[in-house]
Formats: sequence, C-alpha cells, structure tokens
Amino acid sequence: MDTDKTNILFSDLEARSDADRESSLFVALGAQLKHAKENTRFWAEKLGDINPCEIVDRDALAKLPVVSKSDLVHLQADDPLYGGLAPKNNDVRRVFYSPGPIVEPQPGGTDPWRMSAALFAAGMRRGDVIANCFSYHLTPAGFMFDEAASNLGCVTFPAGVGNTETLVQAFNHFSISGYVGTPDFLQTILEKAKGIGADIRSVKNALVSGGPLFPVLREWYANEGINIKQCYGTAELGLIAFETAEAENGMVIAENCLAEIVRPGTGDPVGPGEVGEVVVTTFDPNYPLIRFATGDLSAIMPGQSSCGRTNARLKGWLGRADQTTKVRGMFVHPAQVARVVKSFPDMGRARLEVSEIEGKDQMTFVCELPSNDEAQTNEIAEAIRAECRLRAEIKIVPPNSLPNDGKVIEDRRAIGV
Repeated sequence: MDTDKTNILFSDLEARSDADRESSLFVALGAQLKHAKENTRFWAEKLGDINPCEIVDRDALAKLPVVSKSDLVHLQADDPLYGGLAPKNNDVRRVFYSPGPIVEPQPGGTDPWRMSAALFAAGMRRGDVIANCFSYHLTPAGFMFDEAASNLGCVTFPAGVGNTETLVQAFNHFSISGYVGTPDFLQTILEKAKGIGADIRSVKNALVSGGPLFPVLREWYANEGINIKQCYGTAELGLIAFETAEAENGMVIAENCLAEIVRPGTGDPVGPGEVGEVVVTTFDPNYPLIRFATGDLSAIMPGQSSCGRTNARLKGWLGRADQTTKVRGMFVHPAQVARVVKSFPDMGRARLEVSEIEGKDQMTFVCELPSNDEAQTNEIAEAIRAECRLRAEIKIVPPNSLPNDGKVIEDRRAIGV
C-alpha cells in the first residue's frame, strides 16, 4: 500500500478500478453459485437449471431469485438449524438466535463479518482500547465487532449494554479510546460520567450501528471532541457499507460483497439514484446468501467518495421496503403493485395509497403515464382488481412527478391523511 494511504485505506482493494472490482466479484459469484448448487439442498432447488458460468454481469444476476429474511423464518421452521442453506460439511464455530426466530451461523475465517474496514475508517488502530457496547448474548453483534477489533490489533473491553456507572469506571480505568455500539448509548455513558464527576475524555473515536445517527446527536458528539462514524450491516450478511471521511459522502459499500438496489417486492434493479431495497450477495462458503433482501431502502449516490475509496456509495437508511398492508381484510403486497406496473410498458413510478373515509378503507392507485387515456385507466383498474382482488381509484400523474422515496404502498390511515 502506498505510504500516503496507510492511514486512510484499510486495504488496496478499496482503491481499485470499477472494472477490476466487478470482475473480481463475478468470479467469486460464479464459484459461490457452483458451490451452493452442488452442496446445499436449498440452492440446488432454488437455482434449478441455472448455469453458474452464465452469471457474468449484473443483468444476469438480476435474473436470479431473491431470498428474504421472512423466507429464512419459514425455511428454518422445517430445518431448524440453517434451513437447508448451509452445506453439511461446514465449518461453523458459533450459532446465534435472533428475533424471528432466525438462526445465524458465524461465517468462517478471520474477521468473518468483514467489519475491520468500518472500524479502520472510524479511526480505530492497533493498540487502541475499544469498548464494545454491543451485546454478546443470543445475537452476533458483539462478536461481529470483537473479531474485527482483534483483526486490527485493538484491545477489546467487552462492555455490553447496561451497568452505566460501572462502565464509566471501566472507561476511566482502561482509558478507553474507542467506542462501538448504538448511537445513543455513548451519550448516556458520557452524561453519567459528567454527573458523577468522572473523566472519560479519552474517548476520541466511535463507530455506531443498530439505529439512526441523527444530525443533532452527531453534532453533540462533535462538540464533545468525538469523531463518530456509522456503519450498516446485518446479522446474516455482516458489513454492507460504512461512513468514511465526511458524513455527506454517504456510506461506501464494503469490499467483497455484491450490493444491488431493487424495486421493493421484486428482484428488478432500479435506475441510478432511484430508491429501492438493498439486496446483497456474500461469499462465505459455510452459509451462501445470494441476492439476500435486507428489507431496507436506500439508493446509490452518484460519483465516488472524496476519501480515496472507489466503490459505490449508499445514501444511507431510507426506510423499510416491506410495505405490506391490510385493506378491507385483505393483505396487499408490494410485489402485487410491481406486477401491475410491469404489465404497462409506458408506466413510470407508481404507488398504492390507502386511506380511510368514514371508517371505510379506500385505495387509490397513483401512476406516472405520458397521457391520461380513459381506456387505459379502465385497464389499470381491472389489473388492480385482478391482482389484489380489491377495487381502486386510478389517478394518472405526469412522468417524474412522484417522489423518489421507494414507496410502493403508502398507508395514510395511520397519519390521518
């Protein structure tokens, strides 16, 4: 690594060209698809006649099925350990039991959840003493960051959650220099320290996840002299993206995972800058996750970060993709709306607005079309009725007039609109 980048980039891979990155990712994907199809029951069935050697770019990738978190719940109900997604001869060291319930195996290798890059970008370095305030109980969050800190050569204090006054004493005793945990818990610790007259100003860097880092809280930490960054990941996938030099640079997508943004309820990639669901493929042979839908909304930002990392950037967490709602006793799913949109080639964005008038549910299908044609409006109404088994009013709006927020179903009943 160049000497001028030793304190900036965790790995040379972070500065490689887009072409080199895509080539490497799809070589890894081909190997993972072949391995998964040959060694796991689930992927042998799911991939069917798909030839792994033909999945060589993102267009081909988009034709593969998407797997969701809710799929894991159902699969593990029949196969309690891994739902058929893991090969029989795997090398799993730990298993976790997350809400759902969902079993998550620890991936193999050093820094198995690939969190080191996020810790490094947040300023953690060899010899730092880091307080890990994620739980080590039941779910993998504590271990995710513990393994990464060890990989960087940091010393970890497994603080966990709670016992705030004891943590203040420990922070003081160890001269804790770095914090890992939820965005607001460090504030709780610092305010407790001030309340009892303890000095824990040794904390200089923080990496947070598991909740939003609101601007007012980011500013509060800045006033305390703390460099705070956030990262985005899941228990199943590990690190997906992380902040670097400036918050306005978004979150750089992690190396060695393949991220897509798709229209909620489908596996169809959205256009550049469009809000959609984050779908990720990882390459752990012990637990192949291919096109795993996170349920989170985000968008790809234009250009590259100013920090020297060349990977694409996520705009951050923009909401939840699972917008399923119940109307007149019937569940309506984003996938149903997406199928209606697909059947009309000229249709742009669309959303199903659900409201309540005098105690009765009302649906309005709002869609972008270049013209307002009565015959086509009737076709759309019939398509909605056939797909959802419910009637809806149809509202045609000009192209590019609906907001780019990833919403497919907007339930306005909760907010009284």
